[in-house]
Amino acid sequence: MSPVANSKCIVTLVATALMLAPAHAQPPVGPQAVQAGDRFYCQDRKLGTWFYCERPRDEEPASVPPPPPTKSAAEQLDEVTAELRELKARAILEPTPDNVTAYIRFQRAQLDRASLFGDVWQRSLWQAPDLDYTLQRPVGTVAKQQWTDARKVERDQALDRLGARYGLFYFFAQSCGACRVMSPIVKAVADTHHLTVRAISTDGGPSETFPRYTVETNQRTRMGLTAKVTPAVVLFDSATQTAIPIGYGIIAADELMERIFLLTQRKAGSDY
Repeated sequence: MSPVANSKCIVTLVATALMLAPAHAQPPVGPQAVQAGDRFYCQDRKLGTWFYCERPRDEEPASVPPPPPTKSAAEQLDEVTAELRELKARAILEPTPDNVTAYIRFQRAQLDRASLFGDVWQRSLWQAPDLDYTLQRPVGTVAKQQWTDARKVERDQALDRLGARYGLFYFFAQSCGACRVMSPIVKAVADTHHLTVRAISTDGGPSETFPRYTVETNQRTRMGLTAKVTPAVVLFDSATQTAIPIGYGIIAADELMERIFLLTQRKAGSDY
């Protein structure tokens, strides 16, 4: 076949193909065209390695190490205490300027931290009256005086009512020097609040303050008192037939009345 005939044949075939193709068919575009072009240039023709043939690989995310476990506040405080002890021991065993200075600096930092804690503590109490114990037991001069006066009135009124139910046992000895001091105190408190006192001599000797005394005949043992100390003041509850030791030795009048008031009018833990 001649070249001219061959060319006419090729043109005829191309025209026929164009006529048979769908009217809406379009050449590939977008990713398909790029992929087709890649195959043509990078694979089919084997033209070597080109920059457009080597596609960058997706980088794997770098592995992030897990965060260290969080230490509790107690553990952190233990570490501070241990560090302080270590610096102190080092400064004592090796008292170089560097060691002593390091200890002083660290100690000062902890003192500042403690001062801050104390300041915040005080501010918190000012704003939370249910946590402020000084409202129950004032420490300020004016408030404390008012509280003391009110407490004394309440105590005296309570002690004035005790005589109908309670009495005092007072154990003394003639040879006891402390008893000669304590006897007038017991009598003054009893007379002020109308309490009956039964004075008992443990050695049989008399008492100038309590001339109508009784010699002991095992009364303390029957009351369940094991201490054989004089002077001794014991409150006796006639309603329950129980003895309540108030104290031993010399006790000031105000303290003696306070103890009687607490033991008869307040439950343990309610007034402290």
